[in-house]
Amino acid sequence: MWADGDHRRVPGDKEPQLHSRPGHRGTRTMLPLLLLLLPAARGTVVTVGPEPALTQDPRLEMVTTASTFVLDQPRCVFQNYSDAVIWLVVTNDKGAFNNSMKPGTSKTAFQKFPDEVSAYMTLNVTLPSYPCPKPAGDITVLRVGSETSCAKDMSRPTCNGPLPGPGPYWVKFLALDDSGPVAETKWSMPIMLRTAQPASNISTGSGYRDGMIAITTILSILFAILLAALLAMLVFCGSESCGSSTFSKAESVSVRRYNTHHVYDQPCARL
Repeated sequence: MWADGDHRRVPGDKEPQLHSRPGHRGTRTMLPLLLLLLPAARGTVVTVGPEPALTQDPRLEMVTTASTFVLDQPRCVFQNYSDAVIWLVVTNDKGAFNNSMKPGTSKTAFQKFPDEVSAYMTLNVTLPSYPCPKPAGDITVLRVGSETSCAKDMSRPTCNGPLPGPGPYWVKFLALDDSGPVAETKWSMPIMLRTAQPASNISTGSGYRDGMIAITTILSILFAILLAALLAMLVFCGSESCGSSTFSKAESVSVRRYNTHHVYDQPCARL
């Protein structure tokens, strides 16, 4: 047995592991991890504000139609991101969209939704368009799906075109600056649009049928009376007494000429 530093070794022991640089092992392993986390921290997207929702403004009717719906504007939500552009993301599969997607590309074009892409980006505005607080009395809403002129125009991939079906749809607001996405809202609740009621669903109860039968009967009786009156008029007018009158030829009137003999037979008066 012999001494090796402060460690006593016996024959058969392995040679001790020598480190070129002394130090704590935990410190050496944490440094690369921190370096990896720094880029991720710089690209973090902050979740802000309430999730988008259909407007509850009582002054508006038809919040949803067969191809549009109306959202409240995101007021007082992105006020800490004055340099960002705020976009609305619309999707029929919220799991298919990620924040690395960019607006105005073939991967987020409205004209390819929903057959080729699952989400598109539209209604881009800067923060001054959403002042906080909102002016009193203003109707601060967004109608999604209101543009028809660009629905098939591939040069306008960010078109706010009519929605192609009843849904469901999910939406969120996403703020982008020069470096990329910086803030976002949560996804909305699923939004369903109106659908035309099938003819088979129209009520045809006994009351409806009875009313239609009564109206049809009355109209039939009135038509029969009118037809009978018309036939009677035709028969009556076919006889000689209808619309005819007898005119006798006026007798010729002769006028005699009378001479006033007492004027012409008298000799002229002599002076």
